Amino acid sequence: MSQPSVILATASYDHTIRFWEAQTGRCYRNIQYPDSQVNRLEITPDKRYLAAAGNPHIRLFDINSSSPQPVMSYDSHTNNVMAVGFPSDGNWMYSGSEDGTVKIWDLRAPGCQREYESRAAVNTVVLHPNQTELISGDQNGNIRVWDLTANSCSCELVPEVDTAVRSLTVMFDGTLVVAANNNGTCFVWRLMSGTQTMTNFEPLHRLQAHKGYILNCLLSPEYCEPHRYLATTSSDHTVKIWNVDNRFTLEKTLSGHERWVWDCVFSVDGAYLITASSDGTAKLWSMSSGEVIQTYQGHSKAVVCCALNDGAEVSS
Repeated sequence: MSQPSVILATASYDHTIRFWEAQTGRCYRNIQYPDSQVNRLEITPDKRYLAAAGNPHIRLFDINSSSPQPVMSYDSHTNNVMAVGFPSDGNWMYSGSEDGTVKIWDLRAPGCQREYESRAAVNTVVLHPNQTELISGDQNGNIRVWDLTANSCSCELVPEVDTAVRSLTVMFDGTLVVAANNNGTCFVWRLMSGTQTMTNFEPLHRLQAHKGYILNCLLSPEYCEPHRYLATTSSDHTVKIWNVDNRFTLEKTLSGHERWVWDCVFSVDGAYLITASSDGTAKLWSMSSGEVIQTYQGHSKAVVCCALNDGAEVSS
């Protein structure tokens, strides 16, 4: 099975994962996922595997195979897995769960390698570009930095008491981190490296982005020109694009989804954005015009997550 250069996948409450031709909108592969809903999708940097975070497991699927069966299952979480991701070398995987833990996995073995206790349901986990720190956000409003070298929590902060941190995103160069919460607020910090490798948070901006919940926030990738952007998706049916280089002013509002917008992902050059919504569709947007270029239709229920890898081919 020849591999497309652009890997685009979505998952839905209809218990399926779909792979799409990004330009034509054609679904070319449909994987049944009967055991639970899928909360997050992530593609490995080499485009070989797709990780699906469910309840309470993570399943790894071969992107280049037509087999409906996963190649590996990771099973030691005890509740919904809300976050999953990979380092740039793709050699291991991290996850965060409503069971209150952040876990590290060796992709070649089914067992969990390390576990960090957050003491509240974990909604979001991101890897710092230095590849040695994980940042998690939980239902109680805590943000914690997990130092993978020291194997401990190196930093802890609460931007708004008793308000769940829904989503975290880190700038590609490690200079900014943004946290979005259930009150529609984004908190922006400048990340300062201290005398040790420990990361310190310097408050930079507070953005009242939406009247409803913010379900996802995402900073644009390295090759996004001429500006850096923050995208926020919301229960108010919109996606908002904020200009990072102009004090987070509102650049544009993407309107077209008819229900909650759960997830978004930028193309590698930041020129396009994919979104996933409860209206049963995913959409491809032009960042320059703010218009919908393609709508991906086929799911019978809410589309809650999407994954895209349109980067350069990585030789194996």
